[in-house]
Amino acid sequence: MNDASAPKRESGWADYLAAERTVLAWIRTGLALMGFGFVVARFGLFLQEFQIAEHTRLEHSYGPSLWFGTALIAVGVMVNVFAGVSYARLVKILDRGERPQSRAFIQPVAISFLLALVGLAMAIYLISVRNSAPSSPGNQEQSSTTAGTVSASITQHG
Repeated sequence: MNDASAPKRESGWADYLAAERTVLAWIRTGLALMGFGFVVARFGLFLQEFQIAEHTRLEHSYGPSLWFGTALIAVGVMVNVFAGVSYARLVKILDRGERPQSRAFIQPVAISFLLALVGLAMAIYLISVRNSAPSSPGNQEQSSTTAGTVSASITQHG
Protein backbone atom coordinates (compact mmCIF):
# COMPACT_ATOMS: atom_id res chain seq x y z
CA MET A 1 0.00 0.00 0.00
CA ASN A 2 1.11 3.49 -0.70
CA ASP A 3 1.20 5.83 2.32
CA ALA A 4 0.28 8.83 0.16
CA SER A 5 -3.03 7.24 -0.83
CA ALA A 6 -3.95 6.33 2.75
CA PRO A 7 -6.68 8.56 4.11
CA LYS A 8 -5.69 10.93 6.87
CA ARG A 9 -7.27 10.06 10.14
CA GLU A 10 -8.37 12.72 12.55
CA SER A 11 -6.72 12.52 15.94
CA GLY A 12 -9.05 12.47 18.88
CA TRP A 13 -8.64 13.62 22.44
CA ALA A 14 -7.76 10.09 23.48
CA ASP A 15 -4.62 10.21 21.31
CA TYR A 16 -3.45 13.48 22.84
CA LEU A 17 -4.24 12.34 26.37
CA ALA A 18 -2.36 9.07 25.83
CA ALA A 19 0.66 11.02 24.62
CA GLU A 20 0.42 13.29 27.65
CA ARG A 21 0.20 10.34 30.06
CA THR A 22 3.28 8.84 28.44
CA VAL A 23 5.34 12.03 28.69
CA LEU A 24 4.30 12.50 32.31
CA ALA A 25 5.42 8.95 33.12
CA TRP A 26 8.81 9.65 31.52
CA ILE A 27 9.10 12.92 33.45
CA ARG A 28 8.35 11.14 36.73
CA THR A 29 11.05 8.60 35.89
CA GLY A 30 13.56 11.35 35.12
CA LEU A 31 12.76 13.20 38.34
CA ALA A 32 13.09 9.99 40.36
CA LEU A 33 16.50 9.35 38.78
CA MET A 34 17.64 12.86 39.60
CA GLY A 35 16.43 12.55 43.20
CA PHE A 36 18.13 9.19 43.64
CA GLY A 37 21.29 10.60 42.08
CA PHE A 38 21.29 13.40 44.64
CA VAL A 39 20.96 10.86 47.47
CA VAL A 40 23.81 8.76 46.08
CA ALA A 41 26.01 11.84 45.63
CA ARG A 42 25.42 12.83 49.26
CA PHE A 43 26.07 9.27 50.50
CA GLY A 44 29.83 9.85 50.51
CA LEU A 45 29.41 12.94 52.67
CA PHE A 46 27.27 10.93 55.09
CA LEU A 47 29.94 8.24 55.35
CA GLN A 48 32.65 10.82 56.03
CA GLU A 49 30.56 12.45 58.77
CA PHE A 50 29.80 9.04 60.25
CA GLN A 51 33.50 8.18 60.41
CA ILE A 52 34.33 11.52 62.03
CA ALA A 53 31.62 10.93 64.63
CA GLU A 54 33.02 7.46 65.32
CA HIS A 55 36.56 8.91 65.62
CA THR A 56 37.95 6.63 62.95
CA ARG A 57 40.58 7.54 60.43
CA LEU A 58 39.41 8.31 56.90
CA GLU A 59 41.07 5.40 55.13
CA HIS A 60 38.99 5.47 51.98
CA SER A 61 37.89 8.32 49.75
CA TYR A 62 34.15 8.39 49.09
CA GLY A 63 34.45 10.42 45.90
CA PRO A 64 32.97 7.73 43.64
CA SER A 65 29.54 8.22 45.20
CA LEU A 66 29.67 11.79 43.91
CA TRP A 67 30.39 10.51 40.39
CA PHE A 68 27.69 7.83 40.53
CA GLY A 69 25.18 10.35 41.82
CA THR A 70 26.11 12.85 39.15
CA ALA A 71 25.78 10.14 36.50
CA LEU A 72 22.28 9.32 37.73
CA ILE A 73 21.32 12.98 37.70
CA ALA A 74 22.64 13.29 34.13
CA VAL A 75 20.64 10.23 33.06
CA GLY A 76 17.54 11.78 34.66
CA VAL A 77 18.11 14.97 32.69
CA MET A 78 18.55 12.94 29.48
CA VAL A 79 15.31 11.07 30.17
CA ASN A 80 13.42 14.33 30.60
CA VAL A 81 14.91 15.83 27.43
CA PHE A 82 14.05 12.64 25.54
CA ALA A 83 10.50 12.77 26.89
CA GLY A 84 10.00 16.38 25.83
CA VAL A 85 11.39 15.88 22.33
CA SER A 86 9.43 12.68 21.83
CA TYR A 87 6.20 14.31 23.01
CA ALA A 88 6.68 17.34 20.74
CA ARG A 89 7.24 15.08 17.71
CA LEU A 90 4.19 12.98 18.47
CA VAL A 91 1.92 16.01 18.92
CA LYS A 92 3.11 17.43 15.57
CA ILE A 93 2.30 14.12 13.88
CA LEU A 94 -1.13 14.04 15.52
CA ASP A 95 -1.79 17.68 14.53
CA ARG A 96 -1.07 16.86 10.89
CA GLY A 97 -3.61 14.06 11.07
CA GLU A 98 -1.03 11.40 10.29
CA ARG A 99 -0.88 8.05 11.94
CA PRO A 100 2.18 7.70 14.17
CA GLN A 101 4.60 5.07 12.94
CA SER A 102 6.17 2.52 15.18
CA ARG A 103 9.04 4.29 16.87
CA ALA A 104 12.53 3.01 17.39
CA PHE A 105 12.98 1.79 20.91
CA ILE A 106 16.71 2.39 21.08
CA GLN A 107 16.50 5.29 23.59
CA PRO A 108 14.55 3.47 26.34
CA VAL A 109 16.68 0.35 25.92
CA ALA A 110 19.90 2.37 25.99
CA ILE A 111 18.76 4.19 29.14
CA SER A 112 17.85 0.92 30.86
CA PHE A 113 21.25 -0.62 30.03
CA LEU A 114 23.03 2.52 31.20
CA LEU A 115 21.13 2.40 34.48
CA ALA A 116 21.94 -1.29 34.86
CA LEU A 117 25.65 -0.50 34.43
CA VAL A 118 25.50 2.36 36.94
CA GLY A 119 23.70 0.08 39.40
CA LEU A 120 26.30 -2.64 38.94
CA ALA A 121 29.12 -0.15 39.44
CA MET A 122 27.44 1.16 42.62
CA ALA A 123 27.09 -2.39 43.96
CA ILE A 124 30.76 -3.09 43.29
CA TYR A 125 31.70 0.20 44.93
CA LEU A 126 29.65 -0.51 48.06
CA ILE A 127 31.19 -3.96 48.37
CA SER A 128 34.70 -2.51 48.01
CA VAL A 129 33.99 0.18 50.63
CA ARG A 130 32.67 -2.43 53.04
CA ASN A 131 35.74 -4.63 52.60
CA SER A 132 38.20 -1.75 53.00
CA ALA A 133 36.65 -0.27 56.16
CA PRO A 134 39.16 0.05 59.00
CA SER A 135 38.59 -2.69 61.55
CA SER A 136 41.69 -2.76 63.73
CA PRO A 137 41.39 -1.18 67.19
CA GLY A 138 44.87 0.33 66.83
CA ASN A 139 43.71 2.60 64.04
CA GLN A 140 40.76 3.80 66.11
CA GLU A 141 42.91 4.41 69.19
CA GLN A 142 45.50 6.37 67.19
CA SER A 143 42.75 8.38 65.53
CA SER A 144 41.12 9.19 68.90
CA THR A 145 44.45 10.32 70.33
CA THR A 146 45.06 12.58 67.33
CA ALA A 147 41.54 14.01 67.56
CA GLY A 148 42.01 14.67 71.30
CA THR A 149 45.32 16.43 70.67
CA VAL A 150 43.78 18.60 67.96
CA SER A 151 40.78 19.55 70.11
CA ALA A 152 43.06 20.35 73.10
CA SER A 153 45.21 22.49 70.82
CA ILE A 154 42.17 24.37 69.53
CA THR A 155 40.92 24.95 73.07
CA GLN A 156 44.28 26.37 74.19
CA HIS A 157 44.64 28.69 71.18
CA GLY A 158 40.97 29.60 70.77
